[in-house]
Amino acid sequence: MTNHPHALDALAAADAAELEEILLEVCSSPHWAAAVAAAEPWSDREALLAANAAAMASLTTEDLRDAMAGHARIGTPVAGDATSEREQAGIRGVDQAVLDELREANAAYEAKFGHVFLICATGRTAVGMLAALRERLPNDAAAEAETVREELRKINDIRLDRLLDIF
Repeated sequence: MTNHPHALDALAAADAAELEEILLEVCSSPHWAAAVAAAEPWSDREALLAANAAAMASLTTEDLRDAMAGHARIGTPVAGDATSEREQAGIRGVDQAVLDELREANAAYEAKFGHVFLICATGRTAVGMLAALRERLPNDAAAEAETVREELRKINDIRLDRLLDIF
């Protein structure tokens, strides 16, 4: 990826409320958005992504729940939500049996962990996401929270890169 100096300047020019709104579109955790904004100015893309990583590392269990609240269930992207549909493109045209298995595995995961299964779905197939869900289902809560934290970081990196391409 290339640096986006003009995009970083545009983000830096946003007032605090506008920047928070922009960042909350990337990740729905207010703590995350505040931490990333507090790391401004970002000298380059890498500095912005480092701010994401640091903010993700600082999230509490409640903050992680806030962040996950902004994500659709795997296998059921939100209709009309371009981000959700783009990120879950790997489920388009998949066999109904795989979607049924995803729905069942999601239900088991949600019953165990109390939240949606979260994975960086970009570039993954439905079968690959199903395999990852099944692989993670035996995790204990602490291990799964750290996996979720890393998946969220990856998702945020992709969304931040996309944001920089828009500005």
